[in-house]
Amino acid sequence: MQRRKVSPFSMSFLDIMFCGFGAVVLLVLILNADTVKARNETFADLSADVIRLEQEVLVGQDDLVIARNSVDVTEQERVIAVGEAEQIAETISVLERQIASMKNETAASREDINRLSSDLKTLDSEQKRQSERAIAAAGDKVRTFKGEGDRQYLTGLKVGGKRVLILIDVSASMLDETVVNVVRRRNMDDSKKRNAPKWRRTLATADWLVSNLPSTARFQLYTFNTRARPAISGSDGKWLLASNRKDVDAAVSALRQRVPADGTSLYQALAVAKKLSPRPDNILLVTDGLPTQGSNKPSGTTVSAAERLKHFETASRSLSSGIPVNTILLPMEGDAYAAAAFWKLAIDTRGSFMTPARDWP
Repeated sequence: MQRRKVSPFSMSFLDIMFCGFGAVVLLVLILNADTVKARNETFADLSADVIRLEQEVLVGQDDLVIARNSVDVTEQERVIAVGEAEQIAETISVLERQIASMKNETAASREDINRLSSDLKTLDSEQKRQSERAIAAAGDKVRTFKGEGDRQYLTGLKVGGKRVLILIDVSASMLDETVVNVVRRRNMDDSKKRNAPKWRRTLATADWLVSNLPSTARFQLYTFNTRARPAISGSDGKWLLASNRKDVDAAVSALRQRVPADGTSLYQALAVAKKLSPRPDNILLVTDGLPTQGSNKPSGTTVSAAERLKHFETASRSLSSGIPVNTILLPMEGDAYAAAAFWKLAIDTRGSFMTPARDWP
């Protein structure tokens, strides 16, 4: 069969249709390829978005867990706070009850205080009345004195007068009541000597005498052992005013600084009366026995009882007449004649004599 030659320019309709269809198919394929590529790109973007959203969801879940934990902690703190608030409320309630109770007690205490204040005013008024009564009873005394346990016995001592001379024995025997203890205490230091019971008793006696002086009187306080000297330095031969509290306190204070030592010369003590002008009209003598020497120092180291009595009689005769001597005799062993001698001196001078109890004044 002979093939017919076809001219390229003489294509049939069928050929044209076939070619057109092929072109359409090719176009469709091209479009499909572009579509697939665009879809894949879209899917890729969507996948990225999905992954990002998933990550955000995970982060959100973590935040949610943290948030839930925070909520749990907050709830726990709230519960604790509620509990503490309830405890505080209970404490406030207790305190309010206590305050109410205290107010009631305070009201009761205020009544007690008012009652006590009233009693105090009554006692104060009574004290003033008693003080006025005591002042009236004491007359014109310038210094108060309280004995141990408020004991102050009737003594019979004549402590009055216009010019009163007080003589205090400060010899070594004033340290104790026995010779052995006097020797023992004489070798102690001054502070222990001042604290000797017999000497403290002497000081209390002197204080009592000064305290009972009339305020209108003049006085002088001398100490004596082997010689006599005024308690207040520089007041030798001068009268002091009992109304001058400074002089009275100074005399007592100076006496407390003395330390008992040496022997006893009653002659030197009574000779003071001649140094004062005008002369005293009353003498208060505190001692514990007969003198151990006269006007001069003895030649020997011992003195007998008869010699001591002789020294006493010599001293008594040297005293000017008309001056009463009131003697307070403290205890001392081995001096049998002392009490009788001073008792006779009281009678001869119209004075007084006493041996006080151990708890006096």
